[in-house]
Amino acid sequence: MALILGIESSCDETAAAVIATDRRILSHKLAGQEAAHRPYGGVVPEIAARAHVEALEPLVAAALAEAGVELEDIDAIAATAGPGLIGGVMVGLVTAKALALAADKPLIAVNHLEGHALSPRLADAELQFPYLLLLVSGGHCQLLFVEGVGRYRRLATTIDDAAGEAYDKTAKLLGLGFPGGPAVEKAALDGDPKAVPLPRPLLGTPEPHFSFAGLKSAVLRARDAGTHRTEDIAASFQQAVVDCLVDRTRRAIGRAPGATALVVAGGVAANKAVRGALEALAAENDLPFFAPPLWLCTDNAAMIGWAGAEHFLQGRSDPLDFAARPRWPLDPNAEKARGAGVKA
Repeated sequence: MALILGIESSCDETAAAVIATDRRILSHKLAGQEAAHRPYGGVVPEIAARAHVEALEPLVAAALAEAGVELEDIDAIAATAGPGLIGGVMVGLVTAKALALAADKPLIAVNHLEGHALSPRLADAELQFPYLLLLVSGGHCQLLFVEGVGRYRRLATTIDDAAGEAYDKTAKLLGLGFPGGPAVEKAALDGDPKAVPLPRPLLGTPEPHFSFAGLKSAVLRARDAGTHRTEDIAASFQQAVVDCLVDRTRRAIGRAPGATALVVAGGVAANKAVRGALEALAAENDLPFFAPPLWLCTDNAAMIGWAGAEHFLQGRSDPLDFAARPRWPLDPNAEKARGAGVKA
């Protein structure tokens, strides 16, 4: 058994964790920044980077103390190296490099998306490769065939906004506050999902990808019309997102022969309506369904430590000059999607 120190700083969550390769989470420490960003209705990169600088060193010390270990007891140090807000990514990666150099430990540069992709395996040892993954978060919305550690085949991506981004912008349009995803989900509980006629972009089309920009624009028009309750707009928006995610995932199931399971991960995977609809889709197709616990869906260091553990067990490490990356696709050989640009 080996111990991995995981560090996460890709957006507005600073986190450190100690993970054992037998899937035990020995500690996890997290500092959020919601109060700092709330006045702006979204994450401000400069504010986020400064907050990471202030929070990371005490978080690492607290994570080691809670796990009852010293830095010398750690077998490898894993840190998010991208994709994400580059200032924050650099803070975490430079910290990990310094610790690795000081303690003479291997460095493992982790793709943040791979952290999400492998997080269900941290939560459940029964999940085996290959599996079909819907990775759905604030910055990404992809369907991936996960063949193994470091081996991903992208089946679909968003051609404009990600689902989580649409949630955040809808929350801002409706004045529901920040962070947007939980705020929209809460408002939707008191609304009628059929009250507002909203589009389902690309629903039923042969194109495999996602699109949410038009849905966001439709929410703006519904708000400006002044004839609908905020809760009804939120519920109708959420239902439209769910319908699109299910439709696109259903299509991908036919392109993933041999998949052992349907898996959802990423921040939007914490949404109960999304999880419930995908679980029903899995049952409809006789596939086991896996999703991480809610706290493992949002950004955290446990998933980064686990991704590092998976690579460590395969004997992989990275040089100390590994560069932070604002963009880092899991499948660099995937065909370009129209309109997706570097987000693909």
